[in-house]
Amino acid sequence: MRIGVLSDTHMYSAEEIPLEILNAFPAMDLIVHAGDFVGSAVLEGLKRLGEVKAVHGNVDSMKLRGLLPDKELLVVGGKKIGITHGWGGPEGIEQRIKGLFDDVDIIIYGHSHRAKIEQIGNILFFNPGPGHQSFGILTIEQDVRGEIVKI
Repeated sequence: MRIGVLSDTHMYSAEEIPLEILNAFPAMDLIVHAGDFVGSAVLEGLKRLGEVKAVHGNVDSMKLRGLLPDKELLVVGGKKIGITHGWGGPEGIEQRIKGLFDDVDIIIYGHSHRAKIEQIGNILFFNPGPGHQSFGILTIEQDVRGEIVKI
């Protein structure tokens, strides 16, 4: 199972989605966006590429806040994945968001605009960075591998 991961795209139209994402995401089994789309047209553009699971971020429109939850929990390939945007400064964000989820294997988040893959205890924290600079690929098989792709 391969998951294309985005956050902090800060775009108003689907035409702003980088070509690298448009080329890579149709081959993914799932697309996850961890908030701060800004405009709902970006969500609709991603849905044309494949199945999307998403949460809203702190700068998303009221329309997106009404459509999307602030956190999501899903199970993929036997792994429990929490998705949230995050809040506050970048230092200590992993400890803040960890409290949102019980017993997860992976937490996908954004907000800090810092791409990061870090195992803390039993949880893999995965931040793909800002969507105009990078995106992530999570591969879930017997083990979990994360990759940050620079744009």
